[in-house]
Amino acid sequence: MCGTCVLKTTPIVWYIGLLIVEIKKMSLNTSHANGGVLIYNGEAILIYCDNAEMSLSNNEGHTPAFKGNKKGRVYLTTHRVIFNTKDSREVLQSFSMPFHCMKQVELEQPVFGANYIKGKVCPEAGGNWQGLATFKVWFNSGGAIEFGQAMLRAGQMASRNRPAQPPAYTAPPAGNYYQAAPPAYTPTAQYDFIPYTAFPSAPPVESVYTTDAPPPYPGIEGQARPSAPPMTTPNAGAGYYNPTNPHNVYATAPPNHMEQPPPYSELSKKRD
Repeated sequence: MCGTCVLKTTPIVWYIGLLIVEIKKMSLNTSHANGGVLIYNGEAILIYCDNAEMSLSNNEGHTPAFKGNKKGRVYLTTHRVIFNTKDSREVLQSFSMPFHCMKQVELEQPVFGANYIKGKVCPEAGGNWQGLATFKVWFNSGGAIEFGQAMLRAGQMASRNRPAQPPAYTAPPAGNYYQAAPPAYTPTAQYDFIPYTAFPSAPPVESVYTTDAPPPYPGIEGQARPSAPPMTTPNAGAGYYNPTNPHNVYATAPPNHMEQPPPYSELSKKRD
C-alpha cells in the first residue's frame, strides 16, 4: 500500500486508505487449485472468511468473467488479498490483488445490507484482463471493519519493504503445486493486528495449496523465505521437510482423515 495512508470516519464511510502506486498488478484465475486457494511458497494466510461476496466492474466493459456477483471466500495473506469463487461453473475462479495494486479503498456501511469494502484495481501484464476495475467485497457474516483495518495495517507493513525500483512482475508458474504446510495457514501470535475474534476459523487443511515459486513482490516481512517442497521418499510418506530445521517434519494424514488446524479462537484466548 502507499506511503500516505489515512483512517478517518464519517457517519457512513470509513476511508481505509488512499493507495498511491507506481506499478499496478492484479491477476485473474491464477490463485486457485483443486477447489482451494493457491499461494506462493513463503506466503501465509492471515485471515480466512468463508461467507463473502464480490463484484467487479470494468471501465472498458470487455471482461465477461466480471459479470454478476460472485459468492465465495476471501483471504488476507502476508502479500495480498485473494478471492476464490465457490461455484465451479463460474468463469472467474480466483482474483488476486497484491497490496500495492489497490487504490481508493473504502469501507462502506450502508443503512441496509452488509458492510463492504470497495476500491479500484489495475491489471498486470499477463493478468488476463485489461482496463481499470472497481471491486466490492461484502462480508455477509460480519467482519468488514476488522478485515479492512487488518488489510490496511498489512499493506502499510508491506510498503516499507518495497524497493525503490520494484522488480519486473513474473506471472505465477504453471508448474507443480502441492498441499501447503501448516505454517502457511495456522494461527500465529506473531501478528497482533489480526482480529482472531472476528475470524476464528482457519481454512480447511485440504483447501490450501502452494507453488514452488516465492512471491514476486515483498510482503509484510520483506522478502519471503520459501520452504522446501513436500517429501516424496517411499519411507517418508507425504510430509514437509525444512532443511534449515531437519528435526521437524510436517506430516499429513490421509485425505479422508485430515484434522482441522487449531481454531483461531484458541490463540485469542491465550493472548487475553
